[in-house]
Amino acid sequence: MGFGQTSEVKEIQGQIVGQSASGEGVNIINNNTQYTAVTDVNGIFSIAVKEGDVLVFSAVNLEPVRYRITAEDVKSNSLKIKMTANEIELKEVIVNENADITTEKLGIVPKGQKTYTPAERKLATAGDFKPKMLLTLLGGSMPLDPLINKINGRTKKLKKDLKVENKENGITQLGILFEDTYFLETLKIPSEHIMGFKFYVVENEQAILFLKEKKRMELEYLLNDLCLKYNEIVASENK
Repeated sequence: MGFGQTSEVKEIQGQIVGQSASGEGVNIINNNTQYTAVTDVNGIFSIAVKEGDVLVFSAVNLEPVRYRITAEDVKSNSLKIKMTANEIELKEVIVNENADITTEKLGIVPKGQKTYTPAERKLATAGDFKPKMLLTLLGGSMPLDPLINKINGRTKKLKKDLKVENKENGITQLGILFEDTYFLETLKIPSEHIMGFKFYVVENEQAILFLKEKKRMELEYLLNDLCLKYNEIVASENK
């Protein structure tokens, strides 16, 4: 009877607390059942769980949190999850308050990289930007052909930037969905090669798609195939 009680699936209520940013819109996923939920304006949510389930909490403005459900959680029908604002959010606040600190000094953009105003950025999407082009365009005397001829090249760069962003997000999502023990024990990836394997995975377009859509089961099948190929590569390099 005791075993049946600890394995009972029950919908419990919870709340995000202690964060310095808003607790609204936090995504919750039950890693064991793939049930999902989203917090309301007060940071409150409800989700079906049982003892031993692992919940993953994530939001753009907050550091991700993993939490394993206990028997007491199920019994009390109440859950309090503490989340904190992520580092990038704090840096943005500092930039707004202190004009001497720039995104370049914070390491958000590479040193020497051009930064544009919104209007300048629109012109930059059409080709190389020159400040005098803004005045010419506003005067209605700038020919459009040079801009149009540059669109294709700019589009290729934007697509490349998007791929880099997708890969970075993919590596983060892999860390949220799978603990290191999964890579070690299930996929048999040596601990010193786990991060390398993650980089290998996000080079796969199908893996990126599964990560975006949070298709854990399909992703696990794909990871099983990719780990075999990756281990072969590592073994050949060690010969």
